[in-house]
Amino acid sequence: MDRPKRSQRLVATVDLHRSYFVGSEEVKALRGVNLVVRPGEFVAVVGRSGSGKTTLLNIVAGLDRPDSGQVLFQERDVAQMTESELTELRRHELGFVFQSFGLLPLLSAFENVELPLRISGVGAKERNQRAREALDMVGLWPRSRHRPYELSGGEQQRVAIARAIVNRPPLLLADEPTGELDSVNARAIFGLFKQMVKDQGISVLAATHDSTLLAMADQVKEMHDGSLIDHVVQKGRFRG
Repeated sequence: MDRPKRSQRLVATVDLHRSYFVGSEEVKALRGVNLVVRPGEFVAVVGRSGSGKTTLLNIVAGLDRPDSGQVLFQERDVAQMTESELTELRRHELGFVFQSFGLLPLLSAFENVELPLRISGVGAKERNQRAREALDMVGLWPRSRHRPYELSGGEQQRVAIARAIVNRPPLLLADEPTGELDSVNARAIFGLFKQMVKDQGISVLAATHDSTLLAMADQVKEMHDGSLIDHVVQKGRFRG
């Protein structure tokens, strides 16, 4: 199957605004955010805690709705989708990776990765094949029978990534995926994202506060007080 051309848009946000109240104080989480993610592109959004990164990812995923503006996923307006349409979108078109690994402790790595396929009604033979492929992709098939408590933090995050991509979504959303990892494992996880983009054509939109990892991304944006600022990645170095 031919991959979409890089010039096409996979995701586009158009003048996104989102506010909410903390007590009596209004917080403007997003202020006119415009962002494009193309097929086979690794986009990193960097910013301090509270800058709006998580709000942006939640709206792209349809977990929250904007006050105004649009989120276009393959040119479909996410904000206008019904709950059943959003469920299908999140089940088949999006993968999620979070700071907390979110693995079920009584299930093995293989069973954790296989679970989304069970929920989607995929047959046993295909489940086994696709779960193995996903674990192979993150380098953890030899550890597939281990439970989360038997794995290191970096290994647990790799299992979480395998679970996120086992349904072969075109877009992976990662919210502070290296927040609980040391610098070596953090760099390895971002390197894995970069490799998946290159080899599998998956697009990655990752929010992070760690500026040391940004040189791996194709496109870097800084979130500051709900607004996006362009940055440049050049010759393997991030320039703010």
